[in-house]
Amino acid sequence: MPEKVSEPKLPRGLSRLAFRFPISLYHAHLGGLMGYRFVLLTHTGRKSGQLRQNVLEVVRYDKATGGCIVASGWGAKSDWFRNVTANPHIFFQIRGKRSAGIAERLSPDDAGRELLDYARRHPFALRELADFMGYKLTGNETEDDVVAIGRTLPMFAFKPAPES
Repeated sequence: MPEKVSEPKLPRGLSRLAFRFPISLYHAHLGGLMGYRFVLLTHTGRKSGQLRQNVLEVVRYDKATGGCIVASGWGAKSDWFRNVTANPHIFFQIRGKRSAGIAERLSPDDAGRELLDYARRHPFALRELADFMGYKLTGNETEDDVVAIGRTLPMFAFKPAPES
C-alpha cells in the first residue's frame, strides 16, 4: 500500500475562502457550470442546528437515480462528515437539480471499489486526491493499492428521498 506521509489539514484563512467560493456559484444559479463532478450539500449542524453548505467533488454520479457518491478528503475531521453522520437527512444539488435525500456511509469495501472505479475514469484526479490526503504515490500502484486507500477514505452515497 502507498505510504501515508502526512495528515490533511483543514483549510483556514484564505484557503478556506477559496474552498467555499463554489457555494456562491450555486447561490447565483450557476451550479450548472460545475457539471456532474461537484455537488452542493446542505446539511444540519450537529451542534447549532443551523443549515450548513459545502461543495464536494463527486466520485460517481448515477444518472438513473440522481444520486452520487462523495468522499471526505479530510476524513472524520471535516464538519460536513460529522454533521451528516449525526443527521443523515440532507439536501443536495447537482447542476440545477436539488433533491432532498439521505446520506448513507459506504462500507470500507464499497469505498475501495468506488475509488478504484474513480481512478480508472480520472487517473490524474486520483493522484491529486491522494496527494491531498497525504499519500505518496509512485506511479507504480496496483489496483489493490488503490482499493486499500479507498478502504481508509470515508465515503457516502447521497440518495434522493422517495417522492411521496
